[in-house]
Amino acid sequence: MTVLNTNSLLLAVFAILGILMSNNNGNMVAVQACIGDLQALRTYCANFLEKNMAKSNPSPMCCSVFMTLNVICTCNHITKEVEQVIDMEKFFYAAKYCGMPLLAGTQCGSFSVPP
Repeated sequence: MTVLNTNSLLLAVFAILGILMSNNNGNMVAVQACIGDLQALRTYCANFLEKNMAKSNPSPMCCSVFMTLNVICTCNHITKEVEQVIDMEKFFYAAKYCGMPLLAGTQCGSFSVPP
């Protein structure tokens, strides 16, 4: 039941995020790429990033998402709703594990990457 609720919440959060971002006419290509990054995170990394789940190393598919991730766009669009589902410490860990460590002090949602 928890997995279903978590997946439903993730889907709703990313759907709302996609609607909000699609209203930005400034740079639609960048917005679409960012939406793709967020959807790929949900598809390939949700099991590794969810709160209340044991910490584990991300899969090679999840790492491939991190290696192509637009970190600035992704971090700028991590909302409080997303933070209710995603463990940000696991997000930072996965980025580092996958060879894409975030610089200390980088703001990602309401969290800063620790030194």
